Amino acid sequence: MTRPSLKRWIPAQLMFWRQVKEDQAKHQETKAQEPLHPFWVLVQKEVTDHMRSWRYLILLAILVLTCMGSLYTALMSIRDAVSQEGPEVGFVFLKLFTASDGSLPPFITFVGFLGPLLGITLGFDAVNSELNKRTLIRILSQPVPRDYVINAKFVGALMMIALLFFALGFLVMGLGLMMIGIPPTPEEFLRILAFLVLSVVYVAFWLNLSILFSIRFRQAATSALASIAVWLFFSVFYQLIVNMIGLARANTGLAQEASASVEQIQLVQALLRLSPNHLFSEATMTLLVPSIRSLGPLTMEQVYGALPTPLPLGQSLLLVWPQVTALVAVSMLCFAFSYVSFMRQDIRAR
Repeated sequence: MTRPSLKRWIPAQLMFWRQVKEDQAKHQETKAQEPLHPFWVLVQKEVTDHMRSWRYLILLAILVLTCMGSLYTALMSIRDAVSQEGPEVGFVFLKLFTASDGSLPPFITFVGFLGPLLGITLGFDAVNSELNKRTLIRILSQPVPRDYVINAKFVGALMMIALLFFALGFLVMGLGLMMIGIPPTPEEFLRILAFLVLSVVYVAFWLNLSILFSIRFRQAATSALASIAVWLFFSVFYQLIVNMIGLARANTGLAQEASASVEQIQLVQALLRLSPNHLFSEATMTLLVPSIRSLGPLTMEQVYGALPTPLPLGQSLLLVWPQVTALVAVSMLCFAFSYVSFMRQDIRAR
């Protein structure tokens, strides 16, 4: 390229790139000025309401305190385990979520107990409180499809639940890493991520159930009591009822033979697996304790020749796949009932 042509080429290139930068700036400015989609406006409103509510802040404080307490007991248990079993003890990082010295339950027990309360708290007055305050009528008087409202309530609350659980999970991992000084292996990290995702799915079921009650009942107190009653039934009474059925069957003398005993255990397990709490407990223990190789009774023929080694992550996921599928299914079922009830509800100014 000759010198005169080079003198013309350089200004032309500078002009071209300046024009490109100006076009990009205009495009970004135009995009920033575009109004947000109505659905995401409603989601933003729900997230803001939850973040400013005292009940969410109180539950957040309780969960953080219990998280710190369970982390402390886990660290004491890990120290004892390492001193007894030596440095070759496996999956040390997962013990942050499962180990306990007996003074406080481990982290997964707190999640299983307090997680449903979080979902109920975020959803028990999602619809009926807005009906009583007449704010729902104002929203629906705008050109907004009705299903945007119920979808936004679910998505906004689910985002808050996911944010809370992932923040707590990474907080435990960060503090545990500083305390024990051992980083998690890739498999341990993936197992913890799977546990956090499963926790969000489990709490989403209770959220959908409480939203359903908030649509069915006009008063927020009634929907809250109904949600807590279901939670207490599955947390406390359901296991007692199933155990009584198992004992009654054993006392009849039908379970004297080995095959009959196996059938009885399978019957009790099948009844227990109708509870979402039991499904969540089985799935989380299998994910965070790789030494669990089966979730049912095993015969001597099945145990003979099996190596007592931890299961790889893929096999653990296959083992808990029915439990995960059941939790997702009941959560979607509750949301479908909520959606249909809300779309058919008579909402008018009184």
